[in-house]
Amino acid sequence: MTPGIQTPQLPQGLVWRRASERFHSRNGWLDSWHTFSFGGHHDPQWMGFGPLRVINDDTIAAGQGFGMHPHRDMEIVTVMVAGQLNHRDSMGHSAVLQEGEVQRMSAGTGIVHSEINQGAEPCRLLQIWIEPSLTGLTPAYEQKPFVVAGDWTPLLDPRGEGGAMAINRPVRLWRVRPAIGVPLPLPLESAPRTASLLWLQLIAGQAQLNLAGGSAPLPLAEGDGVGLPAGEATLTSRAEGTDVLLFAMA
Repeated sequence: MTPGIQTPQLPQGLVWRRASERFHSRNGWLDSWHTFSFGGHHDPQWMGFGPLRVINDDTIAAGQGFGMHPHRDMEIVTVMVAGQLNHRDSMGHSAVLQEGEVQRMSAGTGIVHSEINQGAEPCRLLQIWIEPSLTGLTPAYEQKPFVVAGDWTPLLDPRGEGGAMAINRPVRLWRVRPAIGVPLPLPLESAPRTASLLWLQLIAGQAQLNLAGGSAPLPLAEGDGVGLPAGEATLTSRAEGTDVLLFAMA
């Protein structure tokens, strides 16, 4: 959290995953922060949030990456923050993910893929796993660039509306780079009617989450995540380059 700011009393139903409290894995080429339990890191209190199972903030060294490995029955989303990542999979796709692009894979009955940084500089990405509504689906792949500015840009939508990519779960995902000091309402009018949970993840910068009902504002820093019941709230950037993801889930 921001130095010198006291932890406010959290309203009922709200959880705050501070960046420094996430699980951390580091080897010679991978520096990874895990919001939820992952790999050798296990905490029954942090197994996910609704259908949101994994948020890994990965920095991969140049020339390194994950060799071919399997997945099944999971919606896997990669948000490229910086650099590039080369993708290959058993469905025949071979692509380069660039900064600003988003990749969505439905692992379904099973896929094998690799993710290698063949660029000259380290790359940074958020890998997100969302549990699908149904298992045994046909595997699928999609990749798309998004221009993100000062208003909520839809990245995922269960019906692929608003220029977003489709996903096999009633989940919506937005990204925004808000202007400093301007309160930005959360886009609840665009959320699924059944949405009851929100998760806010700060990719970069600093922000303040203002909740309805007179609760104290929540100060957020890079890497912080907040889970809360769906309801009226506003987000205010407190630093240049603030970059935010917002999930709405049933």
